[in-house]
Amino acid sequence: MNKIRLLLISLLAWLPLNGALAIVPDDLGGRIEAKIDGKPVTFPLLKTDIDADVQGDLATVTVTQTFANPLNQAVNATYLFPLNETAAVNAMVMEVGDERVQAKIQRIEEARATFKKAQSEGRSAALLTQHRPNMFTQDIANLMPGLPIKVTLTYAQTVPRVDGAYELVVPLVVGPRYQPQGAGVAPGETAPRGGIQHWDAKTGTSGGATRTDSKTAYGQWEVEQLPAYPPVFELSAPDQIDPERVGLAIHINAGMAINTIESRTHPITTQTPDQEKAEICLTSGRTLDNRDFVLRYTLAGARTQAGLLAYRDQRGGFFSLLLEPPQVPAENEITPREMVFVLDCSGSMDGLPIEASKAFMRAALRKLRPTDSFRIIRFSDSANEFSAQPLPATPQNIAAGLRYTDSLRGEGGTEMSTGIRQALAPSVPEGAIRLVTFLTDGYIGNEAEILALLKANLNGARLYAFGVGTGINRYLLSEMGKVGRGFTRTMDPTEDVEKVASELADRLQSPVLTDIQIDWGGMEASEISPNAIPDLFAGQSLRIQGRYNRPGPHEITVRGLVHGRPATLPLKIELPESSTQGEAVPIIWARSVIGDLQYQLTTGGHRPGQEAVNNKEALKQQITDLGLNFSLVTPWTAFVAVSEKIYNTNAANTPTLPVAVPQVKGVSERAYGEPAGTVPVTGTVAFTGHGGPEPETWFGLMLMGWLLAGFLMRKPGAQRAY
Repeated sequence: MNKIRLLLISLLAWLPLNGALAIVPDDLGGRIEAKIDGKPVTFPLLKTDIDADVQGDLATVTVTQTFANPLNQAVNATYLFPLNETAAVNAMVMEVGDERVQAKIQRIEEARATFKKAQSEGRSAALLTQHRPNMFTQDIANLMPGLPIKVTLTYAQTVPRVDGAYELVVPLVVGPRYQPQGAGVAPGETAPRGGIQHWDAKTGTSGGATRTDSKTAYGQWEVEQLPAYPPVFELSAPDQIDPERVGLAIHINAGMAINTIESRTHPITTQTPDQEKAEICLTSGRTLDNRDFVLRYTLAGARTQAGLLAYRDQRGGFFSLLLEPPQVPAENEITPREMVFVLDCSGSMDGLPIEASKAFMRAALRKLRPTDSFRIIRFSDSANEFSAQPLPATPQNIAAGLRYTDSLRGEGGTEMSTGIRQALAPSVPEGAIRLVTFLTDGYIGNEAEILALLKANLNGARLYAFGVGTGINRYLLSEMGKVGRGFTRTMDPTEDVEKVASELADRLQSPVLTDIQIDWGGMEASEISPNAIPDLFAGQSLRIQGRYNRPGPHEITVRGLVHGRPATLPLKIELPESSTQGEAVPIIWARSVIGDLQYQLTTGGHRPGQEAVNNKEALKQQITDLGLNFSLVTPWTAFVAVSEKIYNTNAANTPTLPVAVPQVKGVSERAYGEPAGTVPVTGTVAFTGHGGPEPETWFGLMLMGWLLAGFLMRKPGAQRAY
């Protein structure tokens, strides 16, 4: 009886007070839980362990997800989670009972069919699908009571050099994504009201991306469509929160002496077996997955201006060339700048993120040059501008701009396109260059539309994308910096924002090395990625991937402009006939090419003289083929694993439950929406602000309560340890 009373108390804690959910500290945003014999129970249980092995500036990362079912009946589970936006996911293994199953890469529709068949037969199965380069779903079929299912993913990525330090980012939480009205709608379907598409408790499904098919004609909705967002539960009882959902270990072999190691996002403990190696773990052992983990380290040795990795097997030769910019000569002439600041003032930016943006603006405005002019644009449901025209950077105008910035607050939707058009439409002042600084958390679902809009309207401007938050949309921000021929930086609003804002304001600079071209000599290089080499800024590095046909010694030459003056870097390289090390090089190359192809899709690129839609179909086929040939997850390829044994004899009546996610640290409840009615097509609830649960949400709570009640009434000893 005491257990049932506790269940009722836990569920009654959800009753809205005056139409709104009670607010609790951000750290406690989590999932539905109740205590059984003093132990928390979640629907379903999840533990994640991440192990990163860094060799030089290449990392191999394993992510182990352990799903467990504390109920007295089988469930299906679905988990929306992030990975690094450059992750090349190339392996998956499922373990259940005494079975260990190597997942197979298949076309997306084949993988879904394989999974559904296994689900209907009562077999345990796992299906990994990609919605964006940084957003994935793990579906689990027939998760049995007391029989955990473990899924291990492996991916490779480069570790970029940012502002003089190497930066390894391990995303841990997917933030909410605002979908503008009409974005991602298939032909003939009704456009839902703009907002966040949440989990549909009536159907027990996550919605999104089920229409994607690798063999159908390419449609824009395949890029735009998002999965439904899982439940985000705030609890009024802090001791019911499990703060240990994620474990993390990082091993660094830098190849030269490591100077400093730090994480501003999480307390870490570091051991250094020798000067070139380091072992890093979380000081607390484990953590709640409510913010991204970021590790930065610097090297004490002298850096080379270029370095080469190469690998050759039966598929041919692959290489990866690392470039760093030369020393910057002093600027004798300062070009006038039109500094355009675009601030995201939507509901998800309310609270700490908008305050961090204001801190950046205070630092950036005070560092304007006398020859500069500036504009300030804020957007949410629409865009508004501080002044009708660019203002000279006089003390009086700067003071007025500061007062305007201080008055801003976060509310409404994230109609990012309005801010972009407002920033780029006016003519650039004569004799000046336009630098656009975009401050946002990136919580949108129409990335393709935004990137295409930027590319079509830049007209020579440079765009600097500043991500504000602890769990931002890094894919969108990274691509914005790439399209805008600028760079991407992040600002954590939970840090010392005045210090970080001042540091970032100093980064609004011109590139060091531009117009980069490479003479590959006689190595017969092909399929180079990125196909358009970006400019290099101070403190950065760049990797250029490709294939080679002729092994042996070669000479290559890198050319570019340093502040308009020609610069040349000759290199001697040795390409192997065969390899025993460097297996990650082909995977990194294939993932980089996929990124180029996706960039062309999202920005509307097509070859001269060829119809755009036909080119998109060809690009889609190339991405699918690369995914199949190199065992990589893409929007049109997926990993699926199926058990040999049948575990569930009542598969037809097995409910599907989402793994709830924590509230992103520092993000207010405004980010997660308010009821805006039911979408006719899917039945999912569209959210645009904040409020109490819809009927569908109450239905989901009742379902979960019913399942837990059944569990509580089991005979003692029926529960197996987890």
